[in-house]
Order: sequence, then structure tokens, then C-alpha cells
Amino acid sequence: MSAFANILLGGVFHAAVLFLVAAGLQLVFGVQKILNLACGSFYALGAYFGISFVAHMTKYGMPPWLLLPALIVAGLLIGLIGPFIERLLRFVYDRDESFQLLLTFAILLMFQDVFRFLWSANPLQVNVDYLVYGKLSSGDFSVPVYNLMVIAAAILIAAGLGLFLQKTNYGRVLRATAENRAMAEALGVNVRSVYAVVFTVGTMLGTVAGTLVIPTAAASLEIPGEFVVEAFAVVVIGGLGSMPGALAGALVVGLIHALSIVIYPELELLVTYLIVIGVLLFRPAGLFGKPAT
Repeated sequence: MSAFANILLGGVFHAAVLFLVAAGLQLVFGVQKILNLACGSFYALGAYFGISFVAHMTKYGMPPWLLLPALIVAGLLIGLIGPFIERLLRFVYDRDESFQLLLTFAILLMFQDVFRFLWSANPLQVNVDYLVYGKLSSGDFSVPVYNLMVIAAAILIAAGLGLFLQKTNYGRVLRATAENRAMAEALGVNVRSVYAVVFTVGTMLGTVAGTLVIPTAAASLEIPGEFVVEAFAVVVIGGLGSMPGALAGALVVGLIHALSIVIYPELELLVTYLIVIGVLLFRPAGLFGKPAT
């Protein structure tokens, strides 16, 4: 039972981080109709910047217990790069999906060179012990409190995003723009401004996910490519443009990740791809996606 609980919480922790990246991907696609392969780079950017930010704050006397708030602030700050990236993508709106994929993949490759130039090619990790928050233990069961805090933070972010989209006037504007951009423009909506905000929010979700995970995993040049594969697996499983789908897909991929670590790590990608193939064969729109009409 303890082993099962460890696997379950490990999977949910990975799913929480993965959901944030996938939610940003879903939001950008839902409103802007852009398939953004650069989402893995935003995750890695958050990880690298979070390490530098915490190192800088520690140098000036930051108490270790402020690690989590410092990481969230770092993710939000570096996420402000979103409007500048969005400007690069403006000329691909309404272009063929293959062109969008090529351009965003090119951005991913450029970011890898930026990471190598600014942070070197060696893996890096935050220099503050995340166990400062303690552990919850019972027999063979043990989970760092930090992991639970990250899960709680992801739940709060997901709930806040849902309330923002459903209950606020600006959220209704975003949903109207997603449904019919031409009609929204005719009614006076500044679509360029909406796109900039949406892309920035999507970027921030990715960068915050990257900062939150670095106490438990190193930042390296490989993680943009690895994470974009997982993010797109989440989107395919859950359904493109569906936030509940992003949550369900993240849980599936996260639990596969945790089980594979315990049983046989090499199985992770194989099992994930088999599930993706099964979904594409039997429910191409995903578990929560709407079939194309």
C-alpha cells in the first residue's frame, strides 16, 4: 500500500507540472490556433532562470523557506518574455499548421543555443534544499511536503484560470475571440492585444512549471525536447483545446512516468506512445475534444 501511495503521489506531482505546460499549450491553441512546439523551451527557460534567481536571492540572504514563493515569482518574471515571442509569431496566424510547427520548432532550437550560451551545457540544479519544508512519513510511505505544495499550487492555478475564463468579462472576450475572431473584431475587440495576453499567460504557465520542478530535477539542454513530447502526448490524449482534457492527459502521462521509474524506465515512452496511438485510432479528437465538423 505504501509503495502504491508513493507511485501515485509521484505521478500526480509530475502530472501537476505537466498540466501547467499543457494548459498553456491548450490556451494558445484554443484562442490563437497556433501549435506551439516552443512550449518545451518556456519550461526549460523557467528552470534555468529559476536556478539563477534563487542563487541570486540566496546570496542576498533569502531564508530557505521562501524557496517556493521565490520560484513562482521567478517563473512569472521570465514569463514576461511572452509578448516578444508573440510578435515573432504574428505573421503565421491563419497559416498552414505545418508552417507553424516549423517556426515554433526553430524557436525551440534557438532557445537551446541561448541556454548553452548563458548557462553552459552542463546540467544545473537549485542550491537550496527543498526538504526545508519537511516530509510526511508513515512506515514505508514518504513524500516531501514541497511536492504536495507544488500539487496544491497547480490546482490553485488551474482553478484560477478556469474562473478567469468563465466568470470574468475579459475571459468571455477570450472565449468569444476563440470562437469567432472576425465577429470579435467587428464588435470592437482588439484581437492583437488579446493574442498578446493569451500568449503571455501560456508562456507564464510554462515558465512557472519549469521553476517549480527544479528543486527535484536538474535543468539540462535535453528537457525542452523531452517535455514538448510529453506535452503533446497530453494534448492528444485529452483533446486539443480542452482544459479538462489537459488535466486528464497529464494524469495519464504522469502516472505512466511514475510507474515506469519503479518498474522499468525504458517503458515510459513506449507505453505513452501506445496510448497516444490507441487514442488516435479509436477517438481521434481525444478524450474530451470535440470531433471536427
